[in-house]
Amino acid sequence: MANVSRLESKARAIRATCLQMAFEGKEGHLSSSLTSVDILVVLYYHALRADPSRADDPHRDRIIFSKGHGCTSLYAVLADRGYVPRAALRDYNVPYGPLPNHPCEHALPLLEMSSGSLGHGLGVAAGILYGLRLKESSARAFVVMGDGECNEGSVWEAAMFAAAHHMDRLVALVDYNGMQAVGRTDEIMGHTSLAAKFEAFGWSAAVIDGHRIPEIVDALDRAPFQPGRPTAIVAKTCVGVSFMENDVLWHYRKISREELDRALAELAETPIHLET
Repeated sequence: MANVSRLESKARAIRATCLQMAFEGKEGHLSSSLTSVDILVVLYYHALRADPSRADDPHRDRIIFSKGHGCTSLYAVLADRGYVPRAALRDYNVPYGPLPNHPCEHALPLLEMSSGSLGHGLGVAAGILYGLRLKESSARAFVVMGDGECNEGSVWEAAMFAAAHHMDRLVALVDYNGMQAVGRTDEIMGHTSLAAKFEAFGWSAAVIDGHRIPEIVDALDRAPFQPGRPTAIVAKTCVGVSFMENDVLWHYRKISREELDRALAELAETPIHLET
Protein backbone atom coordinates (compact mmCIF):
# COMPACT_ATOMS: atom_id res chain seq x y z
CA MET A 1 0.00 0.00 0.00
CA ALA A 2 1.30 3.46 -0.90
CA ASN A 3 2.37 5.83 1.88
CA VAL A 4 0.69 8.92 0.44
CA SER A 5 2.10 11.43 2.92
CA ARG A 6 5.62 10.15 2.27
CA LEU A 7 5.16 10.46 -1.48
CA GLU A 8 3.77 13.99 -1.10
CA SER A 9 6.77 14.98 1.03
CA LYS A 10 9.16 13.50 -1.53
CA ALA A 11 7.45 15.44 -4.31
CA ARG A 12 7.85 18.76 -2.49
CA ALA A 13 11.57 18.10 -1.93
CA ILE A 14 12.06 17.10 -5.57
CA ARG A 15 10.35 20.33 -6.73
CA ALA A 16 12.73 22.38 -4.60
CA THR A 17 15.64 20.42 -6.06
CA CYS A 18 14.51 21.12 -9.64
CA LEU A 19 14.45 24.84 -8.91
CA GLN A 20 17.92 24.81 -7.36
CA MET A 21 19.38 22.74 -10.20
CA ALA A 22 17.93 25.04 -12.85
CA PHE A 23 19.45 28.05 -11.11
CA GLU A 24 22.86 26.44 -10.62
CA GLY A 25 22.91 25.00 -14.14
CA LYS A 26 21.72 28.25 -15.73
CA GLU A 27 19.10 26.34 -17.69
CA GLY A 28 15.43 26.77 -18.48
CA HIS A 29 12.64 24.22 -19.00
CA LEU A 30 11.56 24.63 -15.39
CA SER A 31 7.83 24.36 -16.03
CA SER A 32 8.35 21.12 -17.95
CA SER A 33 10.27 19.66 -15.00
CA LEU A 34 8.00 20.83 -12.20
CA THR A 35 4.77 19.55 -13.75
CA SER A 36 6.07 15.97 -14.01
CA VAL A 37 7.38 15.61 -10.44
CA ASP A 38 4.41 13.81 -8.87
CA ILE A 39 4.20 11.36 -11.75
CA LEU A 40 7.87 10.43 -11.41
CA VAL A 41 7.72 10.18 -7.63
CA VAL A 42 4.83 7.69 -7.75
CA LEU A 43 6.55 5.72 -10.49
CA TYR A 44 9.93 5.42 -8.78
CA TYR A 45 8.74 5.08 -5.18
CA HIS A 46 5.62 2.98 -5.68
CA ALA A 47 4.93 1.44 -9.06
CA LEU A 48 8.28 0.51 -10.57
CA ARG A 49 9.62 -3.02 -10.27
CA ALA A 50 13.28 -2.09 -10.24
CA ASP A 51 16.21 -2.02 -7.82
CA PRO A 52 18.87 0.74 -7.86
CA SER A 53 21.47 -1.81 -6.78
CA ARG A 54 20.67 -3.87 -9.90
CA ALA A 55 20.05 -1.15 -12.45
CA ASP A 56 20.89 -3.53 -15.32
CA ASP A 57 18.51 -6.29 -14.22
CA PRO A 58 17.04 -7.64 -17.50
CA HIS A 59 13.68 -8.20 -15.79
CA ARG A 60 13.33 -4.62 -14.53
CA ASP A 61 10.47 -2.38 -15.54
CA ARG A 62 11.54 0.27 -18.02
CA ILE A 63 10.89 4.00 -17.74
CA ILE A 64 11.25 6.05 -20.90
CA PHE A 65 11.39 9.76 -20.07
CA SER A 66 10.37 11.01 -23.49
CA LYS A 67 9.98 14.70 -22.55
CA GLY A 68 13.72 14.93 -21.99
CA HIS A 69 13.88 18.72 -21.74
CA GLY A 70 12.20 18.45 -18.32
CA CYS A 71 15.00 16.27 -17.01
CA THR A 72 15.82 17.96 -13.68
CA SER A 73 12.84 16.14 -12.16
CA LEU A 74 14.15 12.82 -13.50
CA TYR A 75 17.70 13.44 -12.27
CA ALA A 76 16.52 14.53 -8.82
CA VAL A 77 14.39 11.40 -8.39
CA LEU A 78 17.21 9.17 -9.63
CA ALA A 79 19.54 10.76 -7.07
CA ASP A 80 17.07 10.45 -4.23
CA ARG A 81 16.43 6.78 -5.08
CA GLY A 82 20.17 6.04 -5.13
CA TYR A 83 20.72 5.51 -8.85
CA VAL A 84 23.21 8.40 -8.93
CA PRO A 85 24.97 10.29 -6.09
CA ARG A 86 23.12 13.32 -4.79
CA ALA A 87 26.32 15.36 -5.18
CA ALA A 88 26.10 14.78 -8.95
CA LEU A 89 23.10 17.11 -9.08
CA ARG A 90 25.50 20.01 -8.58
CA ASP A 91 26.93 19.21 -12.00
CA TYR A 92 23.66 19.52 -13.89
CA ASN A 93 24.24 21.04 -17.33
CA VAL A 94 28.02 21.08 -16.85
CA PRO A 95 29.71 20.46 -20.23
CA TYR A 96 30.64 16.78 -20.72
CA GLY A 97 29.10 15.90 -17.35
CA PRO A 98 26.75 12.96 -16.65
CA LEU A 99 23.65 15.16 -16.33
CA PRO A 100 23.24 17.29 -19.47
CA ASN A 101 20.15 19.41 -20.11
CA HIS A 102 18.69 16.57 -22.18
CA PRO A 103 19.22 13.01 -20.91
CA CYS A 104 21.94 11.11 -22.76
CA GLU A 105 22.53 7.39 -22.30
CA HIS A 106 26.19 7.84 -23.22
CA ALA A 107 26.66 10.31 -20.37
CA LEU A 108 24.43 8.32 -17.97
CA PRO A 109 24.36 4.67 -19.11
CA LEU A 110 21.56 3.60 -16.73
CA LEU A 111 19.07 5.47 -18.93
CA GLU A 112 17.01 3.40 -21.35
CA MET A 113 17.44 5.97 -24.14
CA SER A 114 18.68 9.46 -24.93
CA SER A 115 15.65 11.73 -25.03
CA GLY A 116 14.55 15.22 -25.81
CA SER A 117 13.93 14.77 -29.52
CA LEU A 118 10.20 14.66 -28.95
CA GLY A 119 7.86 12.01 -30.27
CA HIS A 120 10.29 9.08 -30.04
CA GLY A 121 9.73 7.70 -26.55
CA LEU A 122 6.51 5.79 -27.17
CA GLY A 123 7.94 4.06 -30.22
CA VAL A 124 11.13 3.12 -28.39
CA ALA A 125 9.11 1.70 -25.49
CA ALA A 126 6.93 -0.33 -27.86
CA GLY A 127 10.04 -1.69 -29.56
CA ILE A 128 11.63 -2.60 -26.22
CA LEU A 129 8.49 -4.45 -25.12
CA TYR A 130 8.27 -6.27 -28.44
CA GLY A 131 11.80 -7.58 -27.90
CA LEU A 132 11.14 -8.44 -24.26
CA ARG A 133 8.05 -10.39 -25.27
CA LEU A 134 10.23 -12.55 -27.55
CA LYS A 135 12.33 -13.31 -24.45
CA GLU A 136 9.16 -14.14 -22.47
CA SER A 137 9.86 -11.32 -20.03
CA SER A 138 7.11 -9.93 -17.79
CA ALA A 139 8.71 -6.47 -17.61
CA ARG A 140 6.54 -3.41 -18.19
CA ALA A 141 7.35 -0.08 -19.83
CA PHE A 142 6.19 3.34 -18.64
CA VAL A 143 6.55 6.35 -20.94
CA VAL A 144 6.43 9.87 -19.49
CA MET A 145 5.40 12.19 -22.32
CA GLY A 146 4.39 15.80 -22.78
CA ASP A 147 1.06 16.95 -24.14
CA GLY A 148 2.77 19.07 -26.79
CA GLU A 149 4.75 16.03 -27.83
CA CYS A 150 1.48 14.43 -28.90
CA ASN A 151 1.54 16.76 -31.92
CA GLU A 152 4.09 14.37 -33.42
CA GLY A 153 2.86 11.81 -35.92
CA SER A 154 5.35 9.25 -34.66
CA VAL A 155 3.41 9.11 -31.37
CA TRP A 156 0.33 7.85 -33.17
CA GLU A 157 2.25 5.44 -35.36
CA ALA A 158 3.62 3.91 -32.17
CA ALA A 159 0.16 3.93 -30.60
CA MET A 160 -1.21 1.92 -33.53
CA PHE A 161 1.67 -0.56 -33.35
CA ALA A 162 1.23 -1.08 -29.61
CA ALA A 163 -2.52 -1.64 -29.94
CA ALA A 164 -2.08 -4.02 -32.87
CA HIS A 165 0.30 -6.13 -30.79
CA HIS A 166 -1.90 -6.02 -27.67
CA MET A 167 0.83 -4.48 -25.51
CA ASP A 168 -1.00 -4.28 -22.20
CA ARG A 169 2.32 -3.94 -20.36
CA LEU A 170 2.79 -0.51 -21.92
CA VAL A 171 1.63 2.57 -20.00
CA ALA A 172 1.85 6.09 -21.42
CA LEU A 173 1.64 8.90 -18.86
CA VAL A 174 0.93 12.21 -20.57
CA ASP A 175 1.98 15.26 -18.54
CA TYR A 176 -0.86 17.52 -19.65
CA ASN A 177 0.39 20.90 -18.39
CA GLY A 178 -1.35 22.83 -21.16
CA MET A 179 1.82 24.50 -22.45
CA GLN A 180 4.42 23.84 -25.07
CA ALA A 181 7.30 25.75 -26.60
CA VAL A 182 5.33 28.25 -28.66
CA GLY A 183 1.91 28.43 -27.05
CA ARG A 184 -0.93 26.71 -25.25
CA THR A 185 -1.45 23.08 -26.12
CA ASP A 186 -5.23 23.13 -26.46
CA GLU A 187 -5.12 26.05 -28.89
CA ILE A 188 -2.40 24.45 -31.00
CA MET A 189 -3.98 20.98 -30.99
CA GLY A 190 -7.54 22.17 -31.60
CA HIS A 191 -9.11 21.57 -28.18
CA THR A 192 -9.41 17.82 -28.71
CA SER A 193 -9.32 15.08 -26.06
CA LEU A 194 -6.08 13.11 -25.87
CA ALA A 195 -7.83 10.36 -23.92
CA ALA A 196 -10.39 10.02 -26.70
CA LYS A 197 -7.61 9.93 -29.29
CA PHE A 198 -5.80 7.10 -27.53
CA GLU A 199 -9.06 5.20 -27.19
CA ALA A 200 -9.69 5.65 -30.91
CA PHE A 201 -6.28 4.07 -31.52
CA GLY A 202 -7.22 0.97 -29.52
CA TRP A 203 -5.96 1.95 -26.07
CA SER A 204 -7.68 2.19 -22.71
CA ALA A 205 -7.43 5.69 -21.27
CA ALA A 206 -8.21 7.75 -18.18
CA VAL A 207 -7.87 11.42 -17.21
CA ILE A 208 -6.57 12.16 -13.71
CA ASP A 209 -5.30 15.04 -11.58
CA GLY A 210 -1.54 14.76 -12.01
CA HIS A 211 -0.84 16.22 -8.59
CA ARG A 212 -3.20 14.12 -6.47
CA ILE A 213 -0.92 11.32 -5.38
CA PRO A 214 -3.81 8.90 -4.57
CA GLU A 215 -5.18 9.32 -8.11
CA ILE A 216 -1.79 8.61 -9.69
CA VAL A 217 -1.28 5.59 -7.42
CA ASP A 218 -4.74 4.23 -8.23
CA ALA A 219 -4.31 4.66 -11.97
CA LEU A 220 -0.94 2.90 -12.00
CA ASP A 221 -2.20 0.13 -9.73
CA ARG A 222 -5.13 -0.50 -12.10
CA ALA A 223 -3.05 -0.65 -15.26
CA PRO A 224 -3.72 -2.30 -17.58
CA PHE A 225 -7.25 -0.97 -17.52
CA GLN A 226 -8.27 -3.65 -20.02
CA PRO A 227 -6.45 -6.90 -20.81
CA GLY A 228 -4.83 -6.85 -24.22
CA ARG A 229 -4.83 -3.06 -24.52
CA PRO A 230 -2.07 -0.56 -23.74
CA THR A 231 -2.95 2.11 -21.16
CA ALA A 232 -2.87 5.90 -21.49
CA ILE A 233 -3.06 8.05 -18.35
CA VAL A 234 -3.61 11.72 -19.18
CA ALA A 235 -2.49 13.61 -16.07
CA LYS A 236 -3.63 17.23 -15.87
CA THR A 237 -0.85 19.21 -14.24
CA CYS A 238 0.30 22.71 -13.30
CA VAL A 239 3.66 24.20 -12.33
CA GLY A 240 3.00 24.53 -8.61
CA VAL A 241 4.83 27.83 -8.12
CA SER A 242 2.54 30.88 -8.00
CA PHE A 243 4.41 33.31 -10.23
CA MET A 244 5.14 30.67 -12.89
CA GLU A 245 1.57 29.46 -13.41
CA ASN A 246 -0.01 29.81 -16.85
CA ASP A 247 3.07 31.53 -18.29
CA VAL A 248 4.41 29.93 -21.46
CA LEU A 249 7.68 31.87 -21.10
CA TRP A 250 8.76 29.50 -18.31
CA HIS A 251 9.20 26.79 -20.92
CA TYR A 252 12.54 28.44 -21.72
CA ARG A 253 13.15 31.20 -19.20
CA LYS A 254 15.98 30.90 -16.65
CA ILE A 255 15.28 31.58 -12.99
CA SER A 256 16.99 34.44 -11.14
CA ARG A 257 18.37 34.34 -7.61
CA GLU A 258 15.46 36.40 -6.32
CA GLU A 259 12.91 34.17 -8.06
CA LEU A 260 14.61 31.06 -6.72
CA ASP A 261 14.45 32.35 -3.16
CA ARG A 262 10.78 33.24 -3.60
CA ALA A 263 9.90 29.82 -5.05
CA LEU A 264 11.79 27.90 -2.35
CA ALA A 265 10.05 29.97 0.32
CA GLU A 266 6.69 28.97 -1.17
CA LEU A 267 7.60 25.29 -1.09
CA ALA A 268 9.25 25.51 2.35
CA GLU A 269 11.61 22.69 1.36
CA THR A 270 15.37 22.21 1.05
CA PRO A 271 16.83 20.84 -2.21
CA ILE A 272 18.05 17.31 -1.56
CA HIS A 273 21.63 18.00 -2.64
CA LEU A 274 21.87 20.93 -0.20
CA GLU A 275 20.68 18.97 2.83
CA THR A 276 23.21 18.68 5.65
